Amino acid sequence: MKSCDKESPTMLRMNDVAHLPVAHEVDILVVGGGPSGVAAGFAAARMGAKTLIVEQFNCLGGVATAGGHGHICLYSAWSSSTRVVGGIPFEMGRRVADAGYGVCTNSSADFEVEGMKLVLEQMAEECGCKVLYYTFFCDTVVEDGAAVAAVVQNKGGRRLIRAKRIVDCTGDGDVAAHAGCPFDVGDAERGLCQPVTLMFTIGGVDWKRVCEFRKGDYKLSHVWKQAQANGDMRPWQDQIMGWWWTPTRPDQVGCNFTHVNFINSTRAEDLTKATLEGRKQAYEAIQVYRKYIPGMEGCHMVSTPNTVGVRESRRIRGEYTLTRDDVMDRRPFPDSIGYGSFFIDIHSVSGPGMDGKTWRPPKD
Repeated sequence: MKSCDKESPTMLRMNDVAHLPVAHEVDILVVGGGPSGVAAGFAAARMGAKTLIVEQFNCLGGVATAGGHGHICLYSAWSSSTRVVGGIPFEMGRRVADAGYGVCTNSSADFEVEGMKLVLEQMAEECGCKVLYYTFFCDTVVEDGAAVAAVVQNKGGRRLIRAKRIVDCTGDGDVAAHAGCPFDVGDAERGLCQPVTLMFTIGGVDWKRVCEFRKGDYKLSHVWKQAQANGDMRPWQDQIMGWWWTPTRPDQVGCNFTHVNFINSTRAEDLTKATLEGRKQAYEAIQVYRKYIPGMEGCHMVSTPNTVGVRESRRIRGEYTLTRDDVMDRRPFPDSIGYGSFFIDIHSVSGPGMDGKTWRPPKD
């Protein structure tokens, strides 16, 4: 595990950025417009705060949209249909389904990513949450131990956004790290992070036949083993991580299948490497699907997304560190702000498939 306890070498004070134009002054600045960013931004705006979400891509939703994921879960308690997650995350699923772009249950939402982009922008407009696309976070400005502004870069050049509060929803802890917050990265043994995935969507699928074929081995591990033995697939995966289908696009399936190890998501070089390898794996997978999966004989590539999906990055050290026992015991905390019901989901840091640390709650 790699750790950082020192101040960021680039941490700035206000006198360091006095030459930069102030583009915006807000109550709440949310850096990153993914699921956590829209939840934070919409909640703040609904409470009357002047709120701005800064996003590097051209849509809200993060990996759920720009990352091509098209799936949100779990809303329900594990192995149950009882919904425990509500608020904005469930509102997203319900509204995208009501708009005709997907389906939402008490457990999950499956949707067209283009539809979710529109729905999130509608939600932002309704609550008065402002959005600034095509804008990259560069640095944090700190005064008296508090983050008071962010340096951003876009077509207009390098600018300053001042805020009473900054919410770090970058996924990599960029704002916190540049503010000098201590953090850890990777596993305790080697400092390695979980693999990243480039989602992809295929068309020309007979979903009923695929589901029938999966009844015997849901992960289809025997298929990938056979394909690798025949030389049709490199050994980068040994099970399906997720095939997601929505009735609004009945012949299309979103594929959570590629696996790229040894990636540090805070390095552009590594993200580039992951994207190049992920796309190779996606097209390799389609050839395997056509040859080995009934119902996918005529499948074809529909799209790959704008970004890879990152499972693990910086872990900011806060006042308290959530532990494995906390999750397994469902330990309550007096300052909790929401519920989560997903299992401990650890992918192998050095190979295909899952890690032995993965844990699923027993059925109640």
